[in-house]
Amino acid sequence: MDHNPNSLRRSVLKRTALLASAALTANIVLNKEVLAQKASQGAMKYQDKPDGDKRCSNCLNFIPSNSCAIVEGTISPNGYCMAWAKKA
Repeated sequence: MDHNPNSLRRSVLKRTALLASAALTANIVLNKEVLAQKASQGAMKYQDKPDGDKRCSNCLNFIPSNSCAIVEGTISPNGYCMAWAKKA
């Protein structure tokens, strides 16, 4: 058995790096799965009518003709939800 302190230190550092990279990879995969899921209309307080000049058709997240990057289901261009963000 090798009792060289430098060899032991390298072995511990390699194992630590391997464990850290495995944990980071698992976290990235889980985050992508969470981001791929859309929120329910109820959770986002979606409504079929606008809130003043705030409407889905002028929202950054609206996907023409009736979809949204954040909210699930059919989305009206005249609808509104709390995820509204002004399109640039």
